[in-house]
Amino acid sequence: MMLWMEWMKAVAHLRPACARRRTYAWMVLVLMGLSIRLDLAGVTSFVRSLGLAPSAYRRLLHLVHSSALRLDRLTDLWTRWCRDAIPAFTVGAARVCIADGLKAPKEGRKMPAVKKLHQESANNSKPPFIFGHSFQCISLLARTASGHAMAVPLVARIGEGVVWSNRDKRSQLDRLVLLFLPLTVALQAAVVLVADAYYASRKVILPLLAAGHHLVTRARSNAVAFEPVPRAERRRRGRPRLYGKRVRLRDLLADSEAFTSVPSPVYGEADVTIAYRCVDLLWRPVGRLVRFVLVRHPVRGALMLLSTDITMDPLDVIILYGYRFKIELGFRQALHVVGSYAYHFWMMAMTPLRRVSGNQYMHHKSELYRQRVRRKLAAYHRYVQLGCIAQGLLQYLALSYGSTVWQLFRSWLRTMHRDRPPSELVVAHALRASLPEFLAAGPADPVLAQFLRRQLLEPLNQARQRPAA
Repeated sequence: MMLWMEWMKAVAHLRPACARRRTYAWMVLVLMGLSIRLDLAGVTSFVRSLGLAPSAYRRLLHLVHSSALRLDRLTDLWTRWCRDAIPAFTVGAARVCIADGLKAPKEGRKMPAVKKLHQESANNSKPPFIFGHSFQCISLLARTASGHAMAVPLVARIGEGVVWSNRDKRSQLDRLVLLFLPLTVALQAAVVLVADAYYASRKVILPLLAAGHHLVTRARSNAVAFEPVPRAERRRRGRPRLYGKRVRLRDLLADSEAFTSVPSPVYGEADVTIAYRCVDLLWRPVGRLVRFVLVRHPVRGALMLLSTDITMDPLDVIILYGYRFKIELGFRQALHVVGSYAYHFWMMAMTPLRRVSGNQYMHHKSELYRQRVRRKLAAYHRYVQLGCIAQGLLQYLALSYGSTVWQLFRSWLRTMHRDRPPSELVVAHALRASLPEFLAAGPADPVLAQFLRRQLLEPLNQARQRPAA
């Protein structure tokens, strides 16, 4: 029961995002369903996992479509709670966030923002093209005193698929910046954003630098930089030179004597020695000095990293980029355990999509049609945001109450490491096992306790008293 009490204390911080008490109560039910459900069949699985009455299905659907659940306020409150409760990974005084994109397959022909998407992967089992929603996601990197780290999801939004105006030229990179900067206000600290090579662009770097934040990413294999211009003894006529000698980064990998050998600082690597080289060069896309860290790994080959903070230690750059993969692990848990992207909300009035559809242009549609599309997109975002919160709560319990979770885990795994924080799957099992005890005692809020008993216990008791056929 202690796990549910801590879970409920965290959810109570999100109460101001709900316009009414009843909205908050139904939001608690959705978060409970996301935390303990056994299958990923959308809202239907909440009814089955929690034992709700069939009439609750429509009310759960109404919640994610209702403006009474204020999405921006919910995201801000969740970010502030993570700032205060989650043990954050820091570099100096700066917190660390991880950004990446996620393509969620969706076959619905009446779902706004569904489009044909290309996905690059070395895995032959993944098709090169799918239909679905393209999300931009940002997570907060958390780490315990024992060194175990997790990427706690903060926000995820659909970044393409619907064009509201033909004058809107914003790209995915522009939308990521617009998504990231409000989070930094809630975090109330300088932030180092870690991302892959796709985000190594002036569209991302310049707004981050203007706001006092930095980016750590991977440079492309054909990247070119310039040495600083040497100071001239006497000024000559004409415009002063801005860039010095041109340098191809991959040519710097050939000079073995310039590299320094150290034990690998990347998590999970023991008895591995890497070699690195650090150079500060002018990078033309941003017009300023950036720090390039060239790494030679005995197994993974050569890697060229980029940091906009030229005072950052090269080993810290390597460590941060090594943690970038934590967001990939978070995506796997979100897809297969929590089901953050397992929604099926149709728009009946929508014009059916063709199989070759790309972006859907709204500036030729009526105002009523545009309002319906906005409402449906907001429903997607509310559902996904609640999924991010549910996954973050599972991670919080794993990091803070790992021993209690293992005691309540009444199942078996082939690889069980009780000395490590449990996964989201293990926490979900522990919460599911202790739910009856929690419902018997009830939360501290008497109104919420009465609501939960009415929604969860009465249908269960009625099913037990119903005579067998």
